[in-house]
This record gives sequence, structure tokens and C-alpha cells, in this order.
Amino acid sequence: MKRILRVVCILLFTSSAFAADWRQFRGPTGQGTSDEKGLPTEWSTQKNIVWKVKMPGAGASSPMTLGNRVYITAYSGYALDTKNPGNMDDLKRHLLCVDRVTGKVNWTKEFAPVLPEHKYAGEGAYHGYAPSTPITDGEHLYVFFGKSGVFCFDLDGKQIWHTLVGKGINGWGSGASPMFYKNLLIINASIESNSLIALDKKDGKEVWRAAKIGSAWGTPVIVTTPAKTTELALSMSGRVAGFDPDTGKELWSAKGHGGYVCPSLVTHDGIVYAVGGGGTSLAIKSGGRGDVTATHVLWHEKKGSNASSPIFHDGFLYWSSESGGVIHRQNAATGKSTDKRLAPDAGRVWASPVFADGKLYFVSQFKGTYVVAANEKLDLVSRNFFDDDSARTNASIAISDGQLFLRTDAYLYCLGKK
Repeated sequence: MKRILRVVCILLFTSSAFAADWRQFRGPTGQGTSDEKGLPTEWSTQKNIVWKVKMPGAGASSPMTLGNRVYITAYSGYALDTKNPGNMDDLKRHLLCVDRVTGKVNWTKEFAPVLPEHKYAGEGAYHGYAPSTPITDGEHLYVFFGKSGVFCFDLDGKQIWHTLVGKGINGWGSGASPMFYKNLLIINASIESNSLIALDKKDGKEVWRAAKIGSAWGTPVIVTTPAKTTELALSMSGRVAGFDPDTGKELWSAKGHGGYVCPSLVTHDGIVYAVGGGGTSLAIKSGGRGDVTATHVLWHEKKGSNASSPIFHDGFLYWSSESGGVIHRQNAATGKSTDKRLAPDAGRVWASPVFADGKLYFVSQFKGTYVVAANEKLDLVSRNFFDDDSARTNASIAISDGQLFLRTDAYLYCLGKK
């Protein structure tokens, strides 16, 4: 009886806050967009900072919010200095729960990794060992740490279960974030076992596994087809594929990107949009069967992003090239695009943008956050940075209840009005 009352209380609490929650990578729909208005567009060390919290280490994972709590992961002990990474045996991972009102750290969990991990060498590894964003269903919290496995916790940090999804490593590291479908937790374990894996949320047991998932770092997306059926789609090296999310059976595949793929897909009105490796982008009508390259690919262009995922808004795709801060505005119907280089130069951009209230937020690694109007001219609204900290930033912004949550390798910031 007590458990039933607890669950009811949790559901009542979280349902009232659901519209404001950012429960997973890229937000409520997994596509990086928010309906919120009046968000901050300017901030600095002296302006619009509600609080900042020192992180125990670095990370490329995004903050995730649930009611008055913010959850985030980090790593420490190894690979914090690119010139002197240290000893891999000292690597630790962390999960933090932060009070979103005060910035006080409510609790932390520390994890010893399954070693060996990939060596911290070359720019491909610079995103580190905590790149995957946690996800919550309002009752439990799920965290993916690559070959160290998938963890389920209650909201106070008590571990419920732990499951391994493979032993593989890659010089670029792991990277995909978990997602939900019904009672399933979907894990892109391309790096760990060349697989797409569905786990039962309640106990972590494997429900299905799809094989031949090669060089894919993106998070899968749920697609509603023109026939109003549901598919699970993922972009990977050489192809984009659709799966039955209940069974893992591959339904269709289209020739896609020539190289590795980091960006996640976006969808709209049954169309899957893939922007990715090898400098290509394409649009695919979902719902096909078998090889749909000749029948369902609507366009295929020779422009793409090696790292950050696109935004779909009002008939256009918006995304950034990873170097130089070039912003692309691509017509979703034709694939034709116009480009604009951010000024002052944004340097490398690995984080995926987010969209709200007619504006796009692009986070560069070292040169701040650029707020850009989602219009034909891609007008620069503002450029924002913290002059007290030059730490690297590889994480996307989280939007929640009128505030922005931005993490660097050094701090977690809550941005907005106090």
C-alpha cells in the first residue's frame, strides 16, 4: 500500500511539472525543441546566473531536469588534461542530483569503470567518459556508461539494477543516450556490441537485440509513419534503418552516410531527416520495407555534420558544421540550403543545438553560446560566455520552466531570472 501511495504521489508531482521537464537528451520529444517562451538570451558572469555548481569532473552529457531536481553525470581521475591524461586506473564516473532552486548538491554517486576503457588520445577522445545524458520516467533514473553498462536508480540514488550491453570500445569513445518506448529502455550499443538493444525498464533484462549496427553514436528516434504506425529509426555508417520497436526486427534500410555517424535523426510528418558523417544529408519517407533507397529517399545532398544533431522548425532543418561555426538552414522539402558563418568565429561546435521561441542556441567548445534567430538571414541575437571560466563545453543546453541549464567541464549553470 505504501508503495502504491508513493508511486501515485510521484506521478501526481511529475505530471504537474511534465511540461517544464527536460527528461532526456534533446528534451521532451528527443528533437531539441521547446514550446517555452521568454527564455534568457543574454548571460555572463554577472548577468542572469541563478546559480553555478562546481562539477567533480568533466563531461559531455547534458543536464536533465525533473521537477525541482537536476541530474547530470561527470568523470574524474583520468583524461582531464589533454597533454597529461594520467593513469586510467584512477578513472571514476559520477552521477549528481542538484536542487534546481538553490543549486545545492542533494546527493552524488561514484562509479568505478570496467577497464580497460579507450585511451585518451587524439581529438576524437576529447569528449571523455561521460557523454551519455541520463533519462527518467518520473519514477526511476537510467544512466548509460558504455562498456561499464546501464544503471537504474530510484530518484534518491538507490541502485535498482545494472546490466552490461557489450565489451567493445572505440578510440572515439561511447556516446549515445538512452530512450524510452513503452516499457522498454532502448540503448544504442553500436560501440559496445554492434547492437541496438531493448531492455525491460523494471529489471534490465534484454527483450530484443538488433545486430549490424555499425559506427553509430546517435540516439534513436521514434517515428510515426504516414500510415500512423510506429517505427524506431537510427542512422549509422552506410545506411539509415527503421525497426519494429516492439520486436527489434529491421523493417527498412536506405543508403546513407559514407562514414561514422554521430548526429541523431529528427522526424516530421513521417519523414526521417539524417544529417551526418561523410558530409551528406538525406530525407527518407518512413513506412517502407526492405531496401527503400530507390523508393523512399526524397533527397540526398552533399552537406552534413560530423557531430551535432539538427533541429526541425517550420519547414527547415538547422544544424552546424563542427568546425568554424557554420550554420546551415536547409529546406526540408528539397534539401537545398543556405549557410552562414558565425561571427566572431565560433571555433569547433560539437554540442547539438536547441530551439525555443524562434531562436536557436549553439554552444561552441571554447567561445561561448551563440543565440541565432531561426529565420532566413540567421541573424545573431547574442553571444554569451563566462569570463571567469575557459573550460571546454561539449554539452547541449537543457530548457526547463523558464530557465536554461548549461554545463561545462568545470561547472553546471542555471541561467535565468532569480
